[in-house]
Amino acid sequence: MRHTTGWQASGGGGLRRASLVRRDLRADDIAVRVDYCGVCHTDLHAVAAHPGPGSPPVVPGHEFTGVVTATGPDVSSFDVGDRVAVGNIVDSCGTCDPCRAGQENFCRQFPMLTYGGTDRHDGMTTLGAFSREYVVREGFAYHLPDGLDAASAAPLLCAGITVWEPLRALDVGPGSRVAVVGLGGLGHLAVKLAVALGATTTVITRSKGKADDARALGAHETLVSSDPEQMAAARDRFDVVLDTISAPHELRPYLHLVAMDGTLSLLGHLGTVSVDVLDLLIGRKHLSSAGSGGRPATAELLAFCARHGITADVEVLPSGRINDAFDRLERGDVRYRFVLDLADLDAAR
Repeated sequence: MRHTTGWQASGGGGLRRASLVRRDLRADDIAVRVDYCGVCHTDLHAVAAHPGPGSPPVVPGHEFTGVVTATGPDVSSFDVGDRVAVGNIVDSCGTCDPCRAGQENFCRQFPMLTYGGTDRHDGMTTLGAFSREYVVREGFAYHLPDGLDAASAAPLLCAGITVWEPLRALDVGPGSRVAVVGLGGLGHLAVKLAVALGATTTVITRSKGKADDARALGAHETLVSSDPEQMAAARDRFDVVLDTISAPHELRPYLHLVAMDGTLSLLGHLGTVSVDVLDLLIGRKHLSSAGSGGRPATAELLAFCARHGITADVEVLPSGRINDAFDRLERGDVRYRFVLDLADLDAAR
């Protein structure tokens, strides 16, 4: 077994430094020195829900970049020293229809998650990348393109792919009218990607003060959702509305903005929602969602971002400040994604 150091849930919503064990490399595995890992709302929720001692361990972190330090004997895509990126899916059955279609995120046997999942081979609970080393199958790791900063590229592997898949599935491009609801970790990347795809892009926000931020990200316009006149004037206007709000909320105001045959895609809050069918019927509107992405789409996203110089807007913190990051994330005090620098774990060994 391989030994490393990371940040593990201790119960009560906090993380503590802990010694961790990684599996020995299987034939198609690579070992990655984790340099940077983004902090997602999913991490916050997973730690808050952890009941403490006696429960399966939780080590969060599922959007990370680093360097290959070792390879299994059958690895052909990576060499030691390669820059690498890994997201929130690290294995799948590979044989079901979605997997064969390159949509491992919809694996019928459920994809193996970077943390909190069950290893398909040994049954162990997967531990995430708030740690100095991660071991992963080479097929679920991606070359980090030259020119992409390793820290600000890390959130592309979760927040980025989450918004990229619906943009591609809904054929967004020149002439498309896209609205992005919410300007957080997902929303700010949705704006950058939609603009780069050629869409006329509008940010929908409760605050008039976000207009300058939206413009700096490339948005063509800002729509204030708390202004009834602005919302009424934008009725039936957008081909695609990407809703990145993470908290429960009413969908009706955003469905009213969708044009005929357009789509409202729910990407932030994935819980129970209530919909009046008439809001879909009038205008033949569609309601959809998306989660993560398959391997082809993830590789495509990284290549697209390299061509267009797109990364997340991040605040990098030493990993020892993870509990501070969680506190601030819960308050919404981040613009737009925290990223942990894991180098400080070397001194902890």
